[in-house]
Amino acid sequence: MNALWRLPLVGLLFLLAACQPQQAAPPPPPPQVTVSQPVVREVVEWDEFTGRLEAVESVDVRARVSGYLQAVHFADGEMVKKGALLFVIDPRPYQAELNRAKAALEQAIAQYKRTRKDYARAQQLIKMRAISQEEFDTRASDQRQAEEAVQAARAAVDAARLNVEFTQVRAPISGRISRQYVTVGNLINGGTGDSTLLTRIVTLDPIYAYFQMDERSYLKYTQLWRNGTRPGYRQANVPVSLGLANETAFPHRGHLDFIDNRLDPTTGTMTGRAIFANPDLALMPGLFARLRLPASAPYEALLIPDQAVGTDQTQRFVYVVNDQNTVEYCKVVPGPLIDGLRVIRDGLSPEAWVIVNGVQRARPGFKVEPQRQAIRPEPAPATSETAAAQP
Repeated sequence: MNALWRLPLVGLLFLLAACQPQQAAPPPPPPQVTVSQPVVREVVEWDEFTGRLEAVESVDVRARVSGYLQAVHFADGEMVKKGALLFVIDPRPYQAELNRAKAALEQAIAQYKRTRKDYARAQQLIKMRAISQEEFDTRASDQRQAEEAVQAARAAVDAARLNVEFTQVRAPISGRISRQYVTVGNLINGGTGDSTLLTRIVTLDPIYAYFQMDERSYLKYTQLWRNGTRPGYRQANVPVSLGLANETAFPHRGHLDFIDNRLDPTTGTMTGRAIFANPDLALMPGLFARLRLPASAPYEALLIPDQAVGTDQTQRFVYVVNDQNTVEYCKVVPGPLIDGLRVIRDGLSPEAWVIVNGVQRARPGFKVEPQRQAIRPEPAPATSETAAAQP
């Protein structure tokens, strides 16, 4: 009986325990986010282009006379000075021609001296009527022909002397020379349109960088000039920074020195050229290069980390935290990236606390626990800061 009585009693106790009111679970704490105020500083916007390096001067060294190559006087790839002896073509045929021309000149001079004396005697004889007018005219003509023959002989000597000089091929410019394209003993064809190419020389300091500017960029730069925001690109040495394929920054400094006079209608681009000092010869013709040109005048801008900017269809926005630690949606107009930070053109105040870390945990109208932190921009190369400070 006692066991049968205890069973209903235990069930009653469980039923009473189930009927007791349950205590509500505490709400989760607000999510932690990192907030920062925008960095305010003077910046310059930049446009980037791709281009190729080219030598300021480049010469294909060709022979001006034909003959067998006798000697080579340079090492492949070395730096040469203007006027340095590079090649020697067998000079003996041209020296022989020079000697023949000199002998012909001596004959012409002797003939001229004889005819001059004959003409002088004829002048005396014609006064005494000792010779006819016809004979006098013949001697005068012989004297003029002899004088012209001397001039022709002298010209032949000069031409032969030039050919002898041309057998020594010298560097027309200073620069780095390529390899020898023809070895000793080969017959060189010179003085024609298809003369033998012997080698090539290019200058390295300074050096050009050519690039293609799109139509929209050209119109923007023209508008800046018309507004007086920047000097004209044709009238001022606009600073240009350059970086090579293995360089993340733009350490090389130069300036714009040429803009073409028309847009290419097939590509819609215009050719521009910048010039760079190259004292260490690190820049070589043919290298790929990235160029950066100032696209605005210096102005004071607000900058925030790029990851703080979100996208809502066609709108760009950031989350800001107000004095009550509540998240607010703020539509912004972003600009370019400068030193790793995004320029905000409109929609944000310098006093706003922007969520820069933990954006995915924030929702408009919800509370957050903000951790304030100053924005640390990526250090910019010294050349970029210097260029940004220039008007």
